[in-house]
Amino acid sequence: MSGSVILVTGGSGLVGKAIEWVIENDKSERFGKQAGEQWVFLTSKDGDLRKFEDTKAIFDKYKPTHVIHLAALVGGLFKNMKYKLDFLRENSLINDNVLECSKQAGVKKVVSCLSTCIFPDKTSYPIDETMVHNGPPHESNFGYAYAKRMIDVQNHAYHEQYGCHFTSVIPTNVFGPHDNYNLEDSHVLPGLTHKCYLAKKNNTPFVVGGTGKPLRQFIYSRDLAKLFIWTLREYQEIDPIILSVGEKDEVSIKDVADAIVKALAFEGEYSFDTSRADGQFKKTASNDKLMKYIPDFEFTPFDQAVKESVDWFVENYDTLRK
Repeated sequence: MSGSVILVTGGSGLVGKAIEWVIENDKSERFGKQAGEQWVFLTSKDGDLRKFEDTKAIFDKYKPTHVIHLAALVGGLFKNMKYKLDFLRENSLINDNVLECSKQAGVKKVVSCLSTCIFPDKTSYPIDETMVHNGPPHESNFGYAYAKRMIDVQNHAYHEQYGCHFTSVIPTNVFGPHDNYNLEDSHVLPGLTHKCYLAKKNNTPFVVGGTGKPLRQFIYSRDLAKLFIWTLREYQEIDPIILSVGEKDEVSIKDVADAIVKALAFEGEYSFDTSRADGQFKKTASNDKLMKYIPDFEFTPFDQAVKESVDWFVENYDTLRK
């Protein structure tokens, strides 16, 4: 993509940082930085994407030819339940501004990041890309989920009315360096990493909430980054594509905790608090569509990816998001 300027919104987050790492470190033609490409990783310091004027100024400044849109107002379950309107409005504004500025600037391609929470609450498994609009999402985070769903609607509308090449991807549970490790408001893997680290440091028991039995598909942020770059360069559809490991690579929460215990060399007391709720048992997503396109893609083995993530966490403990 010689002569391209690729603008990445949300460039300082988990996925943005992973894309930056792959672009700088991967030497392959398929995923690494190509000759004549300029990559721009935006942070909130560059402007407020909820404001059209700020967004337009960013596009006028960098004149992107391609956009990877990751920026979003995000939060854990508690925040999503409490601030449904904020999640709906603010994400809708961000998405509308980014897509409209991309159209006005003649951007050749936009790849936006959705989430598996957009899928209907009542559905059959495995979930696939055709099911996005088959029913309402779970009511706990409908504000965020509907704002993300609307990106797919807008992509099709921009394509049909203006011929824009706007598409989207749906990752499963992402983890890796630069995650949010806040004990109150993080996802399960970084949350357990922080919890186990403190248990080791303070010589206290490591207690995991729930039975450890629920199953999840985790994708290492650096693997996801490669697939984002592949999507930008090679994927031609407007319809979304699920970016995930396969159903056979689902792991239990106990597997996650075991991998963290091993990576941190934690030798203290380790147990499961079965009085705590487990949440949904499984939310399996199909990666058949992805595998048809890129059957030779190699995912990082889960234990190795956890080890790399935990090592980064330990090395950067003083400065990371917690």
